[in-house]
Amino acid sequence: MAKKIKDPGIGKSSNKYAKRFINPDGSFNIKHINRPSSLSESYNYLISISWTKFFLWVVLGYILINALFAMIYTFLGISNITESTGSVLKDFLNAFFFSAQTITTVGYGAMAPKGLVFGIISSFEALVGLLSFSFITGLLYGRFSRPRANIRFSSSMVFRKHNGVDCIMFRLMSRSANVMIRPKIEATLSLSQESKDKKYVNNFYSLKLERNSITYLPTTWTIVHPIDELSPLKEFSKEQLQEINGEILILASYYDESFAQEVHQVHSYVLKNLKQDQSFIPAFYYDDDGYTILDHDNLDKTLPHSST
Repeated sequence: MAKKIKDPGIGKSSNKYAKRFINPDGSFNIKHINRPSSLSESYNYLISISWTKFFLWVVLGYILINALFAMIYTFLGISNITESTGSVLKDFLNAFFFSAQTITTVGYGAMAPKGLVFGIISSFEALVGLLSFSFITGLLYGRFSRPRANIRFSSSMVFRKHNGVDCIMFRLMSRSANVMIRPKIEATLSLSQESKDKKYVNNFYSLKLERNSITYLPTTWTIVHPIDELSPLKEFSKEQLQEINGEILILASYYDESFAQEVHQVHSYVLKNLKQDQSFIPAFYYDDDGYTILDHDNLDKTLPHSST
């Protein structure tokens, strides 16, 4: 008989149209409104986004700052920097290039400020440049030094017989060549069900796994939940499993030698996406020289399961 557990921090209230708690990328599916913002959140945002978005923000900020100072130089008179061309656009571009040389402290020498006002403005811009590049350097360090797990989960779970018992399985591996030390898994089932008073509530169950931890993981690890008498999924048929509003919440952790500390990663699977009577194909094999070959492309691949 499966026993309910206390709310792990998600919340017991639910809705008929409630979506999954954890997105495929590991982020929690929560929309914040009326939340006060702070400058420190900008730092957290900039070290958490993808490298593509990060460099796009850097380039955008660089262009905007130079465009701002270029407009100031053009408005006050480009002749105080270099000879005017008679074209507003060309004068603006010359001011933009002068601004870029000033903010990066390159100073090619072809253009130079004249007069006290332009000297003060260009000196202030040089200070802005020094502070900006110091800030970007700190962000780069924060992005590289921030401890984060590097686990890749299979895209879906499979349902099949294992040792004569119906089981739900998923597997994981390290995205890098580093060996995961003492990885461990906690799995919690969340079922959104209608109560007697016609309200939807979340019921939580701790899922018993065939193995919760191993010593090290150089290849792949298949996580198995047997649907036996102690499983909260025992009361559902194979067909019903894909009809109920259920989500398996995963917390994975391991010791990472690169950061010299334990790191964590969350993930989830929705029961509606369960692959029936499928098996994962082997993701590693041995070559003729006896080396273990791990094919990362095979982590998600399955084939029909044969009970024979």
